[in-house]
Amino acid sequence: MIERFVQVRTASLAVMTCVLLAGRASAQITPAAGYTPPDDTPSIKVGATIFADYTVQQEPKVTDADGNRVTLNSFNVARSYINVSGNVSHIVAFRVTPDITRETGVGSSLNGSYTFRLKYAFAQFNLDDWMTKGTWVRLGLQQTPWVDFMEGVYRYRFQGNTFEDREGYLSSSDLGVSFHYNFKNNYGDIHTGIYNGETYTRAEPNDQKSYAIRGTFRPLPMNETLRGLRITGFWDQDAYVKSAERNRGIVGVTFEHKFVNASFDYMSAKDQTSVTRPEVNAHGWSAWVTPRTTIGWEGLLRFDHLEPNTNLLGKRDRVIGGVAYWFPMQGNVSTALLLDVDNTEFKDFTPAVPTQRRLAVHMLLNF
Repeated sequence: MIERFVQVRTASLAVMTCVLLAGRASAQITPAAGYTPPDDTPSIKVGATIFADYTVQQEPKVTDADGNRVTLNSFNVARSYINVSGNVSHIVAFRVTPDITRETGVGSSLNGSYTFRLKYAFAQFNLDDWMTKGTWVRLGLQQTPWVDFMEGVYRYRFQGNTFEDREGYLSSSDLGVSFHYNFKNNYGDIHTGIYNGETYTRAEPNDQKSYAIRGTFRPLPMNETLRGLRITGFWDQDAYVKSAERNRGIVGVTFEHKFVNASFDYMSAKDQTSVTRPEVNAHGWSAWVTPRTTIGWEGLLRFDHLEPNTNLLGKRDRVIGGVAYWFPMQGNVSTALLLDVDNTEFKDFTPAVPTQRRLAVHMLLNF
């Protein structure tokens, strides 16, 4: 019995000695040459985005309080964002963005005032340790796949929304969970998610959810001239209520180069607000080009065409043309001024809708 006890105790001491020696040895091991451990230092950044403008509405004229026909003109702040972003570790990141915009609700006591609301608030879990760099999962109020992609190519969001967003078919932000994956060797990416489908401006009213997916392919990532060419497909499957669909499909081609950015996309949409109402099918397309110089001057030319109901004759055509100057970059600060004309014609609508024409000077400040 005593001999057995001594053997067990001796074995235990041997194991403990091995563990201590292993721990001591491991503490002396240095990382392999060229290895940089991930930075897990928590960090936080604060920035801002301001869209300001002076706009003259040439058409249609408006009537003032005394009944005079006048040309409406005004100074505006179209958008103002406060961006708070950071990292808890190299795996966990976050962003919170309040959105300051003008209240336009009929009957609201704040009508005409600038109000504060939440645009983005999400946590991001980076999967770079296990998958390709730039792969992540997001949870919360976040960017949607198509609008976020297009705004990354179209630098003139401060003039107005992208086509599908401006016409009310998609939104830039919604509540949900999403997954983003980058293909190897810069061949493209996939962004997909499940969202409420009601955008960031409304609460979820029922059990219906939006499933959205965007896939982008870069066919020539190694070619110096054509690596900016990308082909994209997008689908959003949703419903207003059970069996009443709200679907959007888009195909697009974009091109980015140091001297020009350009895009063409075609959208098809189906809306049925209730099973008791007929389906409304719409389609349209948008094309734009922004030639640029190396000294800050750029041009903007854009054309949008929409048929909001293919069973009716009405068509809406928008032409935007302008000249911009982008000030030299100071760190991460982007500043630009844009002089543009925005003209929208409504064809074959019943009742008739007058042409809308606006001249404006737009300003962007982003840091």
